[in-house]
Amino acid sequence: MNILNKRLTNKEALDLIQNASLVDLGKLASAKKEQLHPKKVTTFVVDRNINYTNVCWVDCKFCAFYRHGRDEDSYVLKFEEIDQKIEELLEIGGTQILMQGGVHPKLKIDYYEELVEHIHTKFPQITLHSFSAIEISFIAKVSKISKLEVLKRLQAKGLSSIPGAGAEILSDRVRDIIAPKKMDAEEWLEVHRLAHSIGMKTTATMMFGTVETDEEIIEHWEMIRKLQDETGGFRAFIMWSFQSDNTQLKKEIPDLKAQSSNRYLRLLAVSRLYLDNFDNIQSSWVTQGSYIGQMALKYGANDLGSTMMEENVVSAAGASNCMNQDEMIQLILDVDEKPAKRNTAYEILERF
Repeated sequence: MNILNKRLTNKEALDLIQNASLVDLGKLASAKKEQLHPKKVTTFVVDRNINYTNVCWVDCKFCAFYRHGRDEDSYVLKFEEIDQKIEELLEIGGTQILMQGGVHPKLKIDYYEELVEHIHTKFPQITLHSFSAIEISFIAKVSKISKLEVLKRLQAKGLSSIPGAGAEILSDRVRDIIAPKKMDAEEWLEVHRLAHSIGMKTTATMMFGTVETDEEIIEHWEMIRKLQDETGGFRAFIMWSFQSDNTQLKKEIPDLKAQSSNRYLRLLAVSRLYLDNFDNIQSSWVTQGSYIGQMALKYGANDLGSTMMEENVVSAAGASNCMNQDEMIQLILDVDEKPAKRNTAYEILERF
């Protein structure tokens, strides 16, 4: 068990991914999780994803959600429509909205300031965990201001934190294949570093299962572990598998295989061991289903993520899992852990 009390090297992580038994990985990851969370509390958040627009110019090949502005089914939600979605969330005890768009080529900083201020003023009890690094970067570009100014101005209006979307795999080789118009790995890290510099917490993510190698997965972990050493600004790590239905990438590489549950749990366990400076790792039940989402709690995850009142992006690519608060509570109890509802900052709001 010496592996639990030392920092994992890239070589050791690679050996675990490729050679360790799944049973042994589960035991190691569970032991590491227990070091960090000895009270066996497993958390979740009641929130809603609000995709304020599906208009996007980035054309990621792995995405089935985006539209171009000229498409008949493209949209930008009216503030009244967003208000209604938040009111529905409040009715079920929700505390957070994760607002993301496509990357709309015509929306500048004044639109986002007005949107954030409107929501924060009307619903001060709701935490705004919104806008990915690529959105922040593009708002800066079209508004002709710095990324730091975008973050400061949105923070002043009520933006609390930003999600880790857009990381995919932090390898420029991979990014050039699956999303050639998207920001490079260093710029993704830069946006999060800037957010951390003004006290804005963020999350780190990874989408695996396209064209990356095991080594590139570990390099991704190394980059976020280094930034976490530097800033301490990441609240959690969330990993999910590529969902291929209706995507351009699947058309271009038809032999891309769906990622197995074994592969997901294997990578999750090694991420728990490698990311020793991350307190929280989420289970991706949205892509894996509730059973594997529950199994993830035995492979290092201490958080079930969101009840996901609304989700449009991965569902467009074929994932259609859903779960309510009662179901989450039961899943957690069934693995002999203690369920608790949390807020965005991982503070416990209610125990069950």
